[in-house]
Amino acid sequence: MKNRSSLARRRLFAASLLVGFLPFSPARTAPAVLEGEGANGDWKASAPGVRHHIDVKSLPAPFATESAKAQPKVIPRPDGAKLQVPDGFEVSEYVAGLQNPRYLLTAPNGDIFVVESGPGRIRVLRDTDGDGKPDKNEVFAKGLHQPFGIAFYPPGPDPQYLYVGNTDGVVRFPYKNGDLAASKDPEPITDLSSGGHLTGGGHWTRDIVFSKDGKKLYASIGSKSNVDEDNAPVENERARIFEMNPDGSGKRVYASGIRNPVGLAIQPQTGALWTSVNERDGLGDDLVPDYITEVKDGGFYGWPWFYLGNNPDPRHKANPHSDLAGKITVPDVLVQAHSASLKLVFYDGDQFPAEYKGDAFAAFHGSWNRSTRTGYKIIRVPLKDGKSTGVYEDFVTGFVTSDGDVWGRPVGLTVAKDGALLFSDDGGNAIWRVSAKK
Repeated sequence: MKNRSSLARRRLFAASLLVGFLPFSPARTAPAVLEGEGANGDWKASAPGVRHHIDVKSLPAPFATESAKAQPKVIPRPDGAKLQVPDGFEVSEYVAGLQNPRYLLTAPNGDIFVVESGPGRIRVLRDTDGDGKPDKNEVFAKGLHQPFGIAFYPPGPDPQYLYVGNTDGVVRFPYKNGDLAASKDPEPITDLSSGGHLTGGGHWTRDIVFSKDGKKLYASIGSKSNVDEDNAPVENERARIFEMNPDGSGKRVYASGIRNPVGLAIQPQTGALWTSVNERDGLGDDLVPDYITEVKDGGFYGWPWFYLGNNPDPRHKANPHSDLAGKITVPDVLVQAHSASLKLVFYDGDQFPAEYKGDAFAAFHGSWNRSTRTGYKIIRVPLKDGKSTGVYEDFVTGFVTSDGDVWGRPVGLTVAKDGALLFSDDGGNAIWRVSAKK
């Protein structure tokens, strides 16, 4: 273990030199790739263009380090604090003064829908003068139950409904382009309460997305616990992604063993369903990596007995599901453990350079179960023909101060109608806009 730790330190030292002196630009250079253990640094090794590749073979043993509790201290934005983006991009504050902004969604007419989960409401932002900032801010709906995911139906230029993933179920509102307020009360579509078990704590976010053709609705639901057995009634129908018809009928389990599939998205080229996942805690600083992956129909991803393939969780000494070894789907992109990867989106705009088209972006909310901070950034997952090589790349960094305090925590992402990338920040209660320089 000492030799491996020494190697990791040398790699991190080299990475810090690269971060300080290389003019990173993912569109124009071949960035450094931090491999294996060397990809497990803290926020100091993060910078736009730095690439990370974590593979299953380089994972440390369970409890190689003690499990830490290091909740972030969220502070007001310090004077002079700036976010960093790659060469050729710029970042600016889109809107401030929100309350717990989480999920973002762009309407066909360009309006930006913002889910404020804490207050249980959805806002609509509209930029009427084209200056890149909203000048209308209206409440579309309120009185919702910890809403998170929202989706327009049917997909395309003329939706008829706005679907909402409440923590206890999916509802929908009638909608037509340009609506600034819901015209009717929500209509229930499907219950996600599982006999009341889902309303008693644990992972509360419910993301939703429609298939490319609009024929199927997917809903994600995280576990209540960290690593409970499946014979605990509270975990029935949790840690899963469901598929159903738009009216809620025909519901079935699409994939399981996914501890907390916070974000869902459809890859525009392939039509494949992808998810962004928070893995389990308590096994040390660098276990278990979170992940971003294409979701296999019928796939089992290991939770709670295994992780990232046939790696058994040692807290299940008498594993009642040892027969599952060899049948576990390994995710496509492993990201640094405890990054808290939340929403993801695929870039389908025309403003960014052409090589970004179809790539994934994900929001890292940031760590608490790690001795030194990681996350607190936006990352890019480069794809080729809709597939990943397992590498991800820092895109927006700078939310962590030199003291380890944080002044922002990314959550939601959407591509605006003009091709800019917007992301929400529930630490600073703001939305940020990343655009290509003209």
